[in-house]
Amino acid sequence: MKAIDIRNKYLKFFESHGHKVIPSAPLIPENDPSVLFTTAGMQPLVPYLLGEKHPEGTRLTDYQKCVRTVDIDEVGDNRHLTYFEMLGNWSLGDYFKEESIKMSFDFLTKELGIPVEKLSVTVFAGDEDAPRDEESARIWKEAGMPEDHIYYFGKDDNWWIAGEEGPCGPDTEMFYDTGKEPCSKECNPSCGCGKYVEVWNNVFMEYYKTKDGVYSKLKQRNVDTGLGLERMNMLLQGKETPYDTEIFEPIMKKLSELAKNDDISSRRIVAEHLRSSMMIISDGGRPSNVDRGYVLRRLIRRMTRHLNKLQIDLNELPNLIDLNINILSEMYPELEKNRDTIKQVIVEEKDKFVKTLTHGEKEFEKVITRIKNENLQKIDGQVVFKLYDTYGFPPEVTSDLAHEQGLEIDMNGFEKLFKEHQEKSRMGSDQKFKGGLADQSPETICYHTATHLLNAALKIVIGKDVHQKGSNITPERMRFDFSCDHKLTDEEKKKAEDLVNEWIKQALPVTVEEMKKEDAISSGAECMFIEKYPDIVTVYSIGDVSKELCGGPHVKNTSELGIFKIKKEEASSAGVRRIKAVLE
Repeated sequence: MKAIDIRNKYLKFFESHGHKVIPSAPLIPENDPSVLFTTAGMQPLVPYLLGEKHPEGTRLTDYQKCVRTVDIDEVGDNRHLTYFEMLGNWSLGDYFKEESIKMSFDFLTKELGIPVEKLSVTVFAGDEDAPRDEESARIWKEAGMPEDHIYYFGKDDNWWIAGEEGPCGPDTEMFYDTGKEPCSKECNPSCGCGKYVEVWNNVFMEYYKTKDGVYSKLKQRNVDTGLGLERMNMLLQGKETPYDTEIFEPIMKKLSELAKNDDISSRRIVAEHLRSSMMIISDGGRPSNVDRGYVLRRLIRRMTRHLNKLQIDLNELPNLIDLNINILSEMYPELEKNRDTIKQVIVEEKDKFVKTLTHGEKEFEKVITRIKNENLQKIDGQVVFKLYDTYGFPPEVTSDLAHEQGLEIDMNGFEKLFKEHQEKSRMGSDQKFKGGLADQSPETICYHTATHLLNAALKIVIGKDVHQKGSNITPERMRFDFSCDHKLTDEEKKKAEDLVNEWIKQALPVTVEEMKKEDAISSGAECMFIEKYPDIVTVYSIGDVSKELCGGPHVKNTSELGIFKIKKEEASSAGVRRIKAVLE
């Protein structure tokens, strides 16, 4: 069974159980500053998990393209991936534990044919905040799970929440027994020896946690699930790693044929980072020095470094991209559509990096000259880190070059600085979880509506070809990216600002309606990423001024917004400008 077969079985199974199949959201989140990329299937659905009505109803299923960047430096081992696909099904105030668990059990044992003895599950053990989840354990037993395959664990293992506050609840996790020998008599799904591999997680959202750590019951109980496709594909095929499956095997084989200095870790890094970069570029990502653009740049440059390590001609990159598109186009047709753009972006970034490496070599020569003049025998960790962070020199390359000069490098100093760098990156990622789609404060809702007004104003001031390219909203301010080929004049900014404030003064009603996607587009409704929307869509109208496909929420009337002020207008990327504004 291939990955595409597992995906199709999953969607058809839940569709047969009353779920509507919705499209995958893009990897580049819309109106969500909480994360750099879409990291989970539930992320685009947060407003609906918090009570917004979804146009397709209360039972949903999809596959979701995801990127998680915390473990980039771990890629190269036998399991870590930055890009992966998550299969999910959701109940928005509909079914709860009983149906969720029974459907999961039936899918695993009947649709995928996994013997029940290969499965184990975990449930919440209970604490002062919530009781022991005997209900889930009972349902698993009634479904057919042996009692000695059911384990109870605490919050660290069987409780889910995104960030410090918000909807949360106990979860039940499903594990596949790989058949490896247990590491000890106490070996169980909580241990990391590799005998048990987690394949699915069902979260039962029935609580809300405040910043003060107080738990209360939600009015709407939801189920949020996630099944990792690459991992399940690997296990069902009896493979050791995802790189041994049809998703990666052809590219891994080609890299082995091309390599003059073969290394399995380097081949995995090239194969994984190439796929991740292609998916991000296909969904609108571009390399830059900040945020998601920096992540994409890092992926392409790390891939290029390891192509060099494998001694593969960098001119092979377009051919490797073509091969990957041939491998993946059945699963992701958008890759074929964006073939030329993907090639152009990756090759241009590769060329920039090659120049950077040349600068790095010159910098290294300066370091060597200084060290020899000072009669030192070791390159300081700070210098090693600078060569890595600024010039893309991995420490092993610096070490090799140093040894050629009869010198050593301060690896401990480098590792200390590298860990500090990783910690800052993680903290930055954590900060991204503040605000976002989960933030439905009155201030954020006002800014969400203001982006629609600004979009409409820019179409009048600059031209009808202006379109939204992204937004970032917090309770303190809004950031709006839009297509435009020139820096706005002071007059243009003033006109746009005045238009928005005029519409606010007019106290225009904000109305919402559901309609077929085709009807919404033909009626003139504006939208980004039309392919991400389901067949039935939600359309918000602001008087006769604005009409957009949007998930909401919004204010009821523009009079709630206050005074709109543009604080800054600047370039965002080629052909895209950015406005930062506040409501006072």
